Amino acid sequence: MSQLAKLNVKSVVRTNTRDPVQQRRQKLITGIEEQMSVAVAAMNGESYEVAKKTWAKNEQGEKVLVERMRKVRAWFFEQDGGWYVQCKYGSKALALGKGNAVFVKALKDVQGALVALKAAAEAGELDEAIENMMKNRGKKAA
Repeated sequence: MSQLAKLNVKSVVRTNTRDPVQQRRQKLITGIEEQMSVAVAAMNGESYEVAKKTWAKNEQGEKVLVERMRKVRAWFFEQDGGWYVQCKYGSKALALGKGNAVFVKALKDVQGALVALKAAAEAGELDEAIENMMKNRGKKAA
């Protein structure tokens, strides 16, 4: 008797319980919340790091799961006498109306811009920008 004959085999199509738009929106909101922590660290003159689990070899040559600290890159930078705040999905900056960044005068104002971007994401105002970015991914800009 074969091994498969002993099993109860059925055909199934897996259903996704969450809407893809909601999943993308939540991913963006999580990224913005992380950037709020980055902004607080930048105001204190520190860098923000998060723990990341990776596989590495120990002294005996065995693969083990270890925790390493990873620096989080800021979505904001200083230029033109102020600070630009971008809203990124993955590594790409989203289009925010006519541009791709919010300009604020001081580093302390970056937090307010991130709060506004989070509110816009929660309200679904950035869903179209995410959708357009997803359509254009993989295409090279000329």
